[in-house]
Amino acid sequence: MTATTLQTTAQHIRGVMDKIDVVAPLGFLVMRCWVAWAFLKSGYLKITSWDSTMYLFENEFQVPLLPPDIAAYMGTFTELVFPSLLIAGLGGRFSAFVLFVFNIIAVISYPDLDAAAARDHHAWGIMLFFLMLAGPGKISIDCWLRKKFSSAR
Repeated sequence: MTATTLQTTAQHIRGVMDKIDVVAPLGFLVMRCWVAWAFLKSGYLKITSWDSTMYLFENEFQVPLLPPDIAAYMGTFTELVFPSLLIAGLGGRFSAFVLFVFNIIAVISYPDLDAAAARDHHAWGIMLFFLMLAGPGKISIDCWLRKKFSSAR
């Protein structure tokens, strides 16, 4: 390969990477919405059938260190509030952290989790871990606030 060929190849690769950089914020938004949706559905189900929720927390889920009623309230609150914040990208890293820990507790607390559900929890855990490290991305309230207040200095 000649130097000119290598330079042309590098320019093409840079062009592709620039295009990927343009759509990356959409990828972050889709990831936030994808993982948040799973928790929101569960929280909605808990709050709309509270008797069933209480039954599960009293008889099925084995949440460590908490009485079943407190665990049910805290779980429902977590599944409704933090996914909403994650979708908006408000406190994105903190919301991802809370849901990451919540996801671990959910897996530990339900000993009868089948293989398919365990794979879902693993996928959500990976997405949440990534969002904890990278943040919610450019299409987020966090990014807007950062830009607004960093330019005000």
